[in-house]
Amino acid sequence: MAEIRLEQLAHSYHSAPSEPADYALRRMEHVWEQGGAYALLGPSGCGKSTLLNIISGLLTPSEGRVLYDGKSVNDLTPQQRNIAQVFQFPVVYDTMTVFQNLAFPLRNQGHSRERIDLRVREVAEALEIEPLLNRKAQNLTADEKQKVSMGRGLVRDDVAAILFDEPLTVIDPQLKWRLRRKLKEIHQRFNVTMVYVTHDQLEASTFADKIAVMYQGQIVQFGTPRELFENPQHTFVGYFIGSPGMNFLDISLGTSGVEFEGRALAVADTIVTQLRQVKAERLQIGIRPEFVQLVTPENAILHGHVDLIQDQGTFKIVDVCLDTPSARVIKVRIGEEQVVPEGRVGLSFPAAWQRFYVDDRLVEGTHENL
Repeated sequence: MAEIRLEQLAHSYHSAPSEPADYALRRMEHVWEQGGAYALLGPSGCGKSTLLNIISGLLTPSEGRVLYDGKSVNDLTPQQRNIAQVFQFPVVYDTMTVFQNLAFPLRNQGHSRERIDLRVREVAEALEIEPLLNRKAQNLTADEKQKVSMGRGLVRDDVAAILFDEPLTVIDPQLKWRLRRKLKEIHQRFNVTMVYVTHDQLEASTFADKIAVMYQGQIVQFGTPRELFENPQHTFVGYFIGSPGMNFLDISLGTSGVEFEGRALAVADTIVTQLRQVKAERLQIGIRPEFVQLVTPENAILHGHVDLIQDQGTFKIVDVCLDTPSARVIKVRIGEEQVVPEGRVGLSFPAAWQRFYVDDRLVEGTHENL
């Protein structure tokens, strides 16, 4: 197991990068502590796989260093770094049995037959593939092969870290939840550093203790699932985390305080004072659909009409089109039993759940003063 530290790390596939857009990974500092279960979450093309390949040694960074337990590994091969990597598609030896596939890394290290048998059966039991041990890998289903591929990463108990690159892509949807939980149990059992790359927020929050959210080649927030949900540090995190994502409105500061398209919003004076001290090209208020309240028009500053209702079984998502020049749509998430008002409705943004952003970054301290 190892602490993995990124020091002034950046990477470009251009020979002579000259601007931020030329970088697949923009300069970053980050630490994954020893023995932790982490997720690297973000949309396609944000740099997740590039970062994982740099950590594993499959790719050499353009700038900066990767350190394992304080020692630079930039010049070391994946084998020398002593890591295991599980890819999007299974990597197994079809002509070998499941037992032989799992035993292969241990045999290469010269372990005794007794040690190999004990460890292989321990991992097979954890992954629930014991009945498959004598079967040839070529006769397995895609999800069974991926379990074997994962097992080959887990079977060595001396690895510095195990890196998972979207490992559940080929798994049947009904089995994904069980396998995510199984990986979590395995982590708790073997206590090895794990980094799990995914674009699925449910996979990330099910597996990881902490999640690093990537956007445009940067880690824009690193925290627990609750921290990402309640206090997104970047507007992208607010948009990407949650179902549906956070509502954002462009606001300005006027004589009456915080205004949206000429209407003064109910915002605490302490927040207004703090916002006036900030220089910004863009100022936004954000609020989760779960916390927006539907009220009577007489009790609200913002009004609109219900444009769409989506019944999700245990909850409803209500689209309210504001009667302002921009006709912005605000999404409201309510309980299945709650009746949606007909006609014109009012919206209330409880102060405790208002979040303020300057040029896409959370204004620190604004949520703590409420």
